[in-house]
Amino acid sequence: MLIEAESFCEIVAEHARTQGDVPAFTFGAETITFEALDAGANRVANGLVALGVRPGERVAYLGKNHPLYFEAFLGAARIGAVMTPVNWRLAPPEVAYILGNCEARVVFVGAGFAELLAAARDEAPRIAHIIGIDAPDHAGTDYRSWRDGFAVTPPAHRVRAGDDALQLYTSGTTGKPKGAVITHGSILSSRDSSGQEGELREWQKPIPGDVTLLAMPCFHISGTGTGIGTMVAGTNAIVLPEYDPTKALELIEQYPISKIFLVPSAIQILLNHPRVHEVDFSRLKYVTYGASPIPLELMREAMRVMGCGFVQMYGMTETSGTIVALDPEDHVPEGSPKMRSVGKPLAGVEIKVIDEAGNEVPVGTVGEIATRSSKNMRGYWNNPEATAATIDADGWLRTGDAGYLDEDGYLYIHDRVKDMIISGGENVYPAEVENALYSHPKVADVAVIGVPDSKWGEAVKACVVVKKGETLTEAELIAHARKLIAGYKCPKSVDFLEALPRNPSGKILRRELRAPYWAGKDRNVN
Repeated sequence: MLIEAESFCEIVAEHARTQGDVPAFTFGAETITFEALDAGANRVANGLVALGVRPGERVAYLGKNHPLYFEAFLGAARIGAVMTPVNWRLAPPEVAYILGNCEARVVFVGAGFAELLAAARDEAPRIAHIIGIDAPDHAGTDYRSWRDGFAVTPPAHRVRAGDDALQLYTSGTTGKPKGAVITHGSILSSRDSSGQEGELREWQKPIPGDVTLLAMPCFHISGTGTGIGTMVAGTNAIVLPEYDPTKALELIEQYPISKIFLVPSAIQILLNHPRVHEVDFSRLKYVTYGASPIPLELMREAMRVMGCGFVQMYGMTETSGTIVALDPEDHVPEGSPKMRSVGKPLAGVEIKVIDEAGNEVPVGTVGEIATRSSKNMRGYWNNPEATAATIDADGWLRTGDAGYLDEDGYLYIHDRVKDMIISGGENVYPAEVENALYSHPKVADVAVIGVPDSKWGEAVKACVVVKKGETLTEAELIAHARKLIAGYKCPKSVDFLEALPRNPSGKILRRELRAPYWAGKDRNVN
């Protein structure tokens, strides 16, 4: 590993030189070695230069997980361009907003998404080049043919640690997503390129021959971060286009998979699969999980069935992924107070809990969690106001989560400062959903809340006031929302009310709406 590397680009090039025949990615019957990955990325880099892409410019990807996404990402990074993967589950207006906001002129599109891109393109006039990655439904430029028309010579551009590398969009408190800008330095800080293994926990240490199942979507830090992590470690990632429990079990049987990252709902779906007890999990070393809490009973079952080490991860897009982790040693089947925590900060990560004024609160006191480290994003793309509201002058990033630290330094999540719902590992902000619902001509007032759900952790519920003299059904309203926002953001249920509770200044009292559904729970996250 290159201790002095400023970018994962250099590390991949070194792996190509020293272990070129080692698989970097496996996708169905296709295997891409580090030598092939490195050469392909150089061709992509030269191809993007020929299209006029400049350092700092954004390129976008709309498609499911594919190893050629990582090749394109690596190629873009080598000329200082910034990859922006777009959530393919979004509705056309949402895709259009992101493509327009990031100002991408080049878009890589995967199979099955030509129609979605076409529907969004009118609102993203800067798009000049569309390149289809194994996309037979896309009649334009074919990625492999385009790539192979350029030289394999490495581009001359020198990438620095402070350069932007990745732009991931997060749901917005005001209804519009924000692009979190992650630098090369942040990526390497999160994936350890320092070589200081004494600071690494046992489960973090790269082991030659490790095989990782990449099952989470690459439009999230969990998916892209996993792929970058295996590239940095010089190990193989088995890529699933999207999470499929049947296929995941087949791959665990077929390959010596040692590591998997899953969200809790995906673990539950896997454990409910009829074949799960037939599968040999003995080669699996670690299952890492995060994005939402996991019930103790589900954790017990997972530990019993899969028989490996479990690591809970806490982080966010804005921190380039994991900043706090609960180690396997803290996972005990009988349960313990520590299992209610998300663990201790990773090396180099500072955590504090603050009040509304930004003052640090005593141990055991609930407040907003703030963090400072080299893993933090540079800021939100073209949004200085949101950046300033999130990161202060001293580099402390407000997470929007409410929690507390115990006397041993373990962090506990208690609630959310921001009005955010986490359903199946996906972040949903009420404002996005409310904007969609309020556009229905029969809606007079609306508030969206998260309620406990046994499968998804939390489910989206809409509380709606209908205009006088109008009638509106739950199905009609949900169908309207599906035209404007992603399906996972749409309400799973609707309560029709005479009026919404508000304070004297007119602000909706969401906690009052949430209270009946969360009664009896000792924390307001599920």
